[in-house]
Amino acid sequence: MANRIPRVPVREQDPQVRAANFEEVCHGYDRQEALLEASRCLRCRKPRCVEACPVGIAIPDFIAALHEGRIAEAAGIIARDSSLPSVCGRVCPQETQCEGACVLGVKGEPVAIGKLERFVGDWQLENASGAAAAAVPRNGHKVAVIGSGPAGLACASDLAKTGYEVKIFEALHKVGGVLVYGIPEFRLPKERIVAREIEAVKRLGVEIETDVVVGRTVTVDSLLDEEGYEAVFIGSGAGLPRFMGIPGENLNGVVSANEFLTRANLMHAYDARYDTPIHVGRRVAVVGGGNVAMDTVRTARRLGAEATIVYRRSEKELPARAEEVHHAREEGIRFRMLTNPVEVLADERGWVRGLRCVEMELGEPDESGRRSPVAKPGSEFDLPCDVVVMALGTSPNPLIASTTEGLRTDRRGCIEADAQGATSRPGVFAGGDAVTGAATVILAMGAGRAAARAIDEYLRGKETARTE
Repeated sequence: MANRIPRVPVREQDPQVRAANFEEVCHGYDRQEALLEASRCLRCRKPRCVEACPVGIAIPDFIAALHEGRIAEAAGIIARDSSLPSVCGRVCPQETQCEGACVLGVKGEPVAIGKLERFVGDWQLENASGAAAAAVPRNGHKVAVIGSGPAGLACASDLAKTGYEVKIFEALHKVGGVLVYGIPEFRLPKERIVAREIEAVKRLGVEIETDVVVGRTVTVDSLLDEEGYEAVFIGSGAGLPRFMGIPGENLNGVVSANEFLTRANLMHAYDARYDTPIHVGRRVAVVGGGNVAMDTVRTARRLGAEATIVYRRSEKELPARAEEVHHAREEGIRFRMLTNPVEVLADERGWVRGLRCVEMELGEPDESGRRSPVAKPGSEFDLPCDVVVMALGTSPNPLIASTTEGLRTDRRGCIEADAQGATSRPGVFAGGDAVTGAATVILAMGAGRAAARAIDEYLRGKETARTE
C-alpha cells in the first residue's frame, strides 16, 4: 500500500561542516528518491492539499506525472499556477499548508510535496532552461508592476501569459526582492536557482528595469498619466524594520535583521572576494523568533560568531518553521527562551557590550490566541554580546503611499486592498507584504496572482465600456 511506504528522507550537509559554509543545507531528492516519494501520494478524490496551497497548484496531478516518470509534464502542470517552483519547494512553509493538509499526515508523515516540487523545478531548470515560452499575442494593453519580489513576479507572469505588455520596476540593482536580499544562500541559492527562475519569467516577455525608486525616479501617477500604463500593481514588499524602543538601541553594533541580511546576501558580505563591510564580532544576539531571526542567527554563526536567539515566548510559540529551528539547533545556535531585552549596554567607546534582559512567563492568551509573556519581577540579568540584531518584523516603506494621491493605508502603513488586490485608487492594485506586512513567499505569490486576475477583469471592463 502506498500509504505504508515511509517518507523518503532528504540528504543534508553535516551540521558541523555546513555551520562554516554558505552552501545549501538540503541536497534534495535524486530521481529515484523523488519517484519513490511520489508513489506515496493517494491521489485523493478531494485533495485537501490543493485547497491549502495559496496558488492552487494541482498537486496530485503533478505528483502522478512525476511518479510515472513524466517529469516534463509534471513541470508543465506546476507552471500553470507557479512561476517559481524551485524557490517555493525550498522556502514555503509546506508543513502548515499543502503538507499540513495531506491525509497521510493524520496517522503518519505527509507526502513531501515541497521536496517533490523542488525536484521538478530543478529538473526543469537543468533540462529546459533555454526553452522559449509559448508566444502569447499581445493585446495592446500595458501594465506596470512595482517590485520584483514574489508578488511582483507572480503578477507579471500571469499578466504576460494573458497577453499584456508588462514591465517590472525594481528599486535595487538586483532582481528578486526578498529572494535575493532576505533569504540566505544556504537556504536559497541565488545564481543557481533565483536568477534562473527569473530568466524564465523574462522569457514570457516581461521587461524588468532596475534602479528605479518609485516615488522618486517615477511615481504611480506618472506611470499612469504620462507613460501609457493602464494599471499598476504595487508589490514593493515590507522593507522598513521595526525596533523595540529600549535604551541603547542607537549604539554602535545594533542593527536590523533587514540590514544585516542585505549586506550578507545581496552584497555578498559572506564572500571574501567582496569588500562589503559587516560587523559581526565574537558574540551575536538576535532578538526575535521568526524565520528572519533564524536566517540571521544562522548567518552570524557561519560568519564565525557565537550566535544566540533571544525570544520572549517559549519554544512552542516560535513562529519560525520547525525545520529551520531544527537546523539552527544542529548548527550550534543557542536559544534563550522566555527572555526579553530591556536595555542594550554600552562599553566606554559607545559600542555594544551586552544585552540586559528579564525572564518571562506566559500569562493569558492575547488577541492572536498566543499566551502573552509577562516579566518575572527581579529576574534581570545581563547577556554578554558584541552585536545585537533586531529581527522583530518589518513594515512597508511609506514612500509609494505618500507620493500617490488617493491611496489609503492602515495604521501600520500597509496599503489597504481587498482580496483581489484593488486599492482605493482606481487602476492601482497591491498585494504581498506591502498589504499584509511581512509574510511568506507563497502568500505573496497568491496575492500577485489574484491581482493579475483582477487587473485583467478591470481592463477588459474598461475596454467593453469604450466599445459600447
